[in-house]
Amino acid sequence: MLDPYANAFYKDTTKISKWKSDITQMLPGIHERKWEIDSLCYVIRLANEYYQITKDASIFDEEWDNAMRLIVKTFKTEQRKNNESNYKFSRETTSVIDSPPFEGTGRPIKPNGLICSMFRPSDDSTLYPFLIPSNIFAVLSLNQLATIYGNVLNENEFATICKELALEVDEAIQKYAVSEHLNFEKIYAYEVDGFGNKLFMDDANVPSLMSLAYLGAHKTTDKLYQNTRKFLLSDHNPYFLKGKYAEGQASPHTGKSKIWPMGIILRAMTSTDDKEIIKCLKMLKATHANTGFMHEGFNKDNPQDYSRDWFAWANTLFGELILKIYKEHRELLTLTY
Repeated sequence: MLDPYANAFYKDTTKISKWKSDITQMLPGIHERKWEIDSLCYVIRLANEYYQITKDASIFDEEWDNAMRLIVKTFKTEQRKNNESNYKFSRETTSVIDSPPFEGTGRPIKPNGLICSMFRPSDDSTLYPFLIPSNIFAVLSLNQLATIYGNVLNENEFATICKELALEVDEAIQKYAVSEHLNFEKIYAYEVDGFGNKLFMDDANVPSLMSLAYLGAHKTTDKLYQNTRKFLLSDHNPYFLKGKYAEGQASPHTGKSKIWPMGIILRAMTSTDDKEIIKCLKMLKATHANTGFMHEGFNKDNPQDYSRDWFAWANTLFGELILKIYKEHRELLTLTY
């Protein structure tokens, strides 16, 4: 409610950020203001999952309702159909991926129903503002909201608004982001601009194209997802790296030589092949640099060269992977030794 465009806040809403020099609206209580679609999707994902498990509807109070309506309003604004967005972000930096171009407004887009995201889940700026994995995440989240408002809160008018926006975004994804690849038939592009330009890659964060089966947007057996996954795990993906100790998805966030454990974890999480799962587990075991923890990224040829001693996101996903394997086919865990 303080700012739907912020990606990180302080518990103390009077605190001034170390990023106060960023050229954007930096209110007290905001740590960073990088606009990422997924920041708002996760709020919905958490509320929905909590309710599905507990059936405790008390969380859907007035404050929550106001927040959800602001999320939908923000999504609609960032469709930028009539240039209605006032969001911009610039930072004094030497890193090309730390700020969108053109005075923080991003590259040109042709409005088509998709939602602009100036940043990826990695906190890197997008090349083309229509970030497809995050738009797919938004479709999931909007449909979850539609179900909650329609079936739990009996707010059918707002439920319809959520459902119609989800349908509009999904139709735009199918039209503008699903493309014929020279080697893999129809796959998802990672980012598009609406003019016909497309970026084919992936980032090891979540949401990513690899994570679509993990998030619930696709079954692992879906042809479109299978084709996309084959591309992601091939030399045609510029951010799929192979080294002495591992192979896996990387992220522009850490350069051209670091594989992300998170990418290997998601590969295992979305695999139906026992051999592939075991391969992923062995790579994770061989690259934690004797720390017992997952890191942000490690050098493909030297796991001792890694970033972040403690990366809660990757550690949590790793724990989730182990629990999933333990529940579904625990014998695989013994085969990694």
